[in-house]
Amino acid sequence: MDAKKLYEQLKVIQEPKGYYFNNDMDMTMPLIESLLTNKERMGYMACPCRLANGEFEDDKDIVCPCVYREEDVKEYGACFCGLYVSKDFNEGTIEKKVVPERRPPEKILF
Repeated sequence: MDAKKLYEQLKVIQEPKGYYFNNDMDMTMPLIESLLTNKERMGYMACPCRLANGEFEDDKDIVCPCVYREEDVKEYGACFCGLYVSKDFNEGTIEKKVVPERRPPEKILF
């Protein structure tokens, strides 16, 4: 599968739920490509903005869309990566802020 196909497939699934891809395609498409790379490497689409350890059970909270997306988009209009955003975010009607990491420190690999 290529990035454009994945983009189209996920768009159809996520938009009815109120999650949109960031309209900055220079950012969005490399993130989608990274999801595919992670799927090829690990067997699942781990968040491209976080360091996965390659064990699904340890990483399941960061399999895209991660478990933190809902609260991030609700509070900031975007997920941690900025891949998924609200309609208001894409329309520029809300202030764009840096989304802090919600993943517990004990799960973050350094």
